[in-house]
Amino acid sequence: MSVTRIQPQPFFADKNRAFWNLQSLGWAGAFLLRGSSTIANGQSFSSLIPVLISTVTGYSVTLLIAVAFRYLLKQRPIVTWGVSILTVVLAAGLVAFIDAWVWSLWRTDSDASFTQLFLGVLYIDATLLGAWSALYYAINFYLQVEEQNDQLIRLESQATSAQLAMLRYQLNPHFLFNTLNSISTLVLLKQTEPANAMLSRLSSFLRYTLVNKPSARVTVAQEVETLKLYLDIERMRFEERLRTTFTIDPATEKCLLPSLLLQPLVENAIKYAVSPQETGAEITIATQLIGPTLRITVSDTGPGLQSATTDNRLSGMTYDGGEPVSTGVGLSNIRDRLDQAYGEDHRFETLEPVEGGFAVLIEMPAERRDEAEEDLPGRPPLAALAGR
Repeated sequence: MSVTRIQPQPFFADKNRAFWNLQSLGWAGAFLLRGSSTIANGQSFSSLIPVLISTVTGYSVTLLIAVAFRYLLKQRPIVTWGVSILTVVLAAGLVAFIDAWVWSLWRTDSDASFTQLFLGVLYIDATLLGAWSALYYAINFYLQVEEQNDQLIRLESQATSAQLAMLRYQLNPHFLFNTLNSISTLVLLKQTEPANAMLSRLSSFLRYTLVNKPSARVTVAQEVETLKLYLDIERMRFEERLRTTFTIDPATEKCLLPSLLLQPLVENAIKYAVSPQETGAEITIATQLIGPTLRITVSDTGPGLQSATTDNRLSGMTYDGGEPVSTGVGLSNIRDRLDQAYGEDHRFETLEPVEGGFAVLIEMPAERRDEAEEDLPGRPPLAALAGR
């Protein structure tokens, strides 16, 4: 049996409804307070009628004041406060005049003059309307601050999403350039079958990258499947020189990480470990859970940090005739994406293992996707996109 969850709504989610609720409750409370005070002073229950009329008058007058205040909120502060004080004084005089007139009609046996009655109720009415006005401006000021804060949060979120998108969009052109260059070489060598196969796998890979938003997060299982598709493309170029090993802890398969986070690390390993060596190199991708932390390691058996291209590898730069040429993608790109996604709650290190080679260690919070989100409609699996 499913239980319907009641989602509480903020009181000020509907400002118009909140105003009427506060208006009604506030004046009802004022009536109860003044009515109980009247009865406590030995007055008859019939004396509640003038109190009720006074409450209805105050309720109606404050509706008119609210209209004026709504306009004054948009003016300069000096105009807002000056006109607001004047409005409260005039409104208090009007309500006090009506109250004094009602009391003079109700209590014909009283020796108090109209002026005395007017001055007697003026203090009470001015206090009530002053408190009402102060509360009105306080609530509106609070709502403006909250709205500005929400807007700032939205702008920060949009800026973060835009920066994440920028970092992700740096990946595809870089990878696309290398792959198209390889396809062009195959075409020039008249190796049409490998060229067609590489084009087919490239289109599958690019289709997958279009499915996920640049700021999206995917599971480790999806990221590994993407890497395998990418490596199928690169293996067309390097054949047996490119050797890979995946050591994926089953407990990490549902953990989330930024989409295409590992692809540039593998590409980096291919560029600086596999490509320069005649025997190639082996690339290992490993994941494991360490308490609440997801640890990912991408390592290779290349020349490591002893190579003359160490600085190039760490910065993501290549050199052409002694001049630096940016590849557009480096380890700094991964650092930036992790900073945007996790702030200081992550770890990113480059290591030189004792056995040689080069390794990148990443640690991040082990967050998992809810079961209900795993199979979203309209999102085909990667295997389907790859035609497997």
